[in-house]
Formats: sequence, C-alpha cells, structure tokens
Amino acid sequence: MSNDISDKDRKDWNYFINSKEKLPNKDLTSVKKKSYKTRSLDLHGLSLEKANKAIEDFINRAFLENVNKLIVITGKALHSENDKNPYVSKDLSILKYSVPNFIVNNKNLMKMINDIQEAKIEDGGSGAFYIYLKKNTI
Repeated sequence: MSNDISDKDRKDWNYFINSKEKLPNKDLTSVKKKSYKTRSLDLHGLSLEKANKAIEDFINRAFLENVNKLIVITGKALHSENDKNPYVSKDLSILKYSVPNFIVNNKNLMKMINDIQEAKIEDGGSGAFYIYLKKNTI
C-alpha cells in the first residue's frame, strides 16, 4: 500500500477541511417525533345512521379546533350478528367498514383529511382507525 495521496484526494481533503458547511452527525440520531393534538371517539353501540352523523360532527369540530389526529373506535364486530341476516351486507352494516366508507365517500370531509390509517394495537388495532387532519387555515 502506498502512502502517496493523489492530487485530487488532496484537493478534496483541503476543500472539506476549509469548508464552512456543517455535516450532520450520524452518531446523534435524535428523531423528532411529531406531537399531535389528539381526540378520540368511541362508536360502540351506535346505529349506522347515528355513527355517521357522530363522525361527521366530530371531524368538523376537530378541524375547527385544529386537532391533528383523531382516533375513531368502531370495535372489531366480534359480537355482530349481521352474518346471520341474509338481507344485510356483512361489511357495510358493520361500523368497522361502513364508517371509513362513509368518510371516504363524503367529499366535504375528505377536504379536511390528509390520511386514514388502521390504529396501532395500543389504540384498538383493527377495531379502530386514525384520521390525520389537514391544518385549518381559516
């Protein structure tokens, strides 16, 4: 191995040493966690019509209050008896499916929403979901 340094390497090294540019320290991994102003709503036991009205009012109110994150608890439909009724949709009659469907199909609500995601297990897992709201600029 040679101890000779090429002119290009010497030039690059001098540039680096004399530069005022700050490089990020990869040893300091300070991850900024975004803090959310959060509200939650539990829809257990509500009819489809009441749940849809409640979620619409909840999103509108939260948007006006500049809340960033909503946790909506619908339940997992483990105790639902809709599967026994052949005249009822097995999915859209269960809040777990119908409420997100109602939101996505409501253009006024979607104007306020950035994203909808399934909740983490500590917030209800598949029996809940998150709604991330846009910032209210009014």
